[in-house]
Amino acid sequence: MKKIKFFPIIALLAVFFTACSSDDDNNGPGTDDDGGDDYIVEKSGILTEDETWTADNIYLLDGKVVVDDGVTLTIEPGTIIKGMPGQEAQASALVVDQGGKLMAEGTAENPIIFTANSDNIQPGELYGSNLDQNDTGLWGGVIVLGKAPISVAGDNQTFQIEGIPATASYGQYGGDDPEDNSGSLKYISIRHGGITIGQDNEINGLTLGGVGRGTTIENIEVVANQDDGIEWFGGTVNVKNALIWAQGDDGFDTDQGWSGTMDNGLVIMGAESGTALEMDGPEGTTKHPDPDQQHTLKNITLVGAGTSSDYADLRDGLLVSLENVYAYGFGAGASVKINGEDSRDELADDNIVFSNWEIVLPEDVTIADIIVGKRPDPEDPDNELDMEIASEKFTDNAQGVETGTVGADTSVFSSWTYAAAMEVAF
Repeated sequence: MKKIKFFPIIALLAVFFTACSSDDDNNGPGTDDDGGDDYIVEKSGILTEDETWTADNIYLLDGKVVVDDGVTLTIEPGTIIKGMPGQEAQASALVVDQGGKLMAEGTAENPIIFTANSDNIQPGELYGSNLDQNDTGLWGGVIVLGKAPISVAGDNQTFQIEGIPATASYGQYGGDDPEDNSGSLKYISIRHGGITIGQDNEINGLTLGGVGRGTTIENIEVVANQDDGIEWFGGTVNVKNALIWAQGDDGFDTDQGWSGTMDNGLVIMGAESGTALEMDGPEGTTKHPDPDQQHTLKNITLVGAGTSSDYADLRDGLLVSLENVYAYGFGAGASVKINGEDSRDELADDNIVFSNWEIVLPEDVTIADIIVGKRPDPEDPDNELDMEIASEKFTDNAQGVETGTVGADTSVFSSWTYAAAMEVAF
């Protein structure tokens, strides 16, 4: 399970034909009298009534498509959704506004696929032939906004999500309902997205803003996203079984006091990837320790691309537990970075917890070399942070190995993900 392996071509063909045979009841793609594709349904603006999107069509997002408060969008297994190109504020995205619901429950045989309009994938197919993991930023992404608590500057209860203009009538997230329910997302692959609006203002593959634990999110894949794979902005939602491959920035990114659990996650770095795990602390008032602002990542596998990209960057006095983490394939300069005095102090006080880390160490690198302390400003002449009181919190709970005994159960991704179909080793 933890050893490098390749997706067998026989199994790949079996998955492919299974997906195609599941569509036997329709006649496949057709064209209308004008030579256009009659199975393409364009969507734009705010959805004000319940809708169901079906697998015999391709749904084309023209700009932001918003599931309004009180509206439910149901997406059937096997449905393909494509995003039109558009830069900055014009980027296309599916946005589930506060009070809206997305019921997108794919299956391992028929996952729901979000991709770029330029992807030549057709109904009944699991992937196209003209794009790969290097094609990023071709549309926006999927944004889900809920009413669960967040921690932002000024202790405001709500905030405007990244990637949505402040002038929009939608885009607020946060509240006081930790049990808030934004729907159900299962077996979903999100590909070739991610748009940079400005500094620290991007659309991620899957953005979760103030999403409550009443929401179900499991079996999610994000491939070739220009920014982060999944980013949490506060909220309480739990996520299970998530694969990120070849992201442009971070794999899993946590912010603003998210207090849920990510269980069974796999990050496969690309040559241009930033950090596998980037985690920030609460931005508002914090009591130490505050269990309502601590989150957990457990059963995680990190696969490097041979570069010096970091395993993790822990910032802004976060509160987190990192359990059963297996990492391999990283370069000699890769580190677990404790970023700032506030994070260093939380580590020393056991509010940042490492448990059962196993790392296949690069040549001539020790576990003690992995953990480093840095001040947030790289231009600071005294950038190095004194880690004497905290470094053993990592070194006592991590070990170098030849192969892992902890980490993700990667078999759950082998039958339905784009990464497995492309025979990525994990």
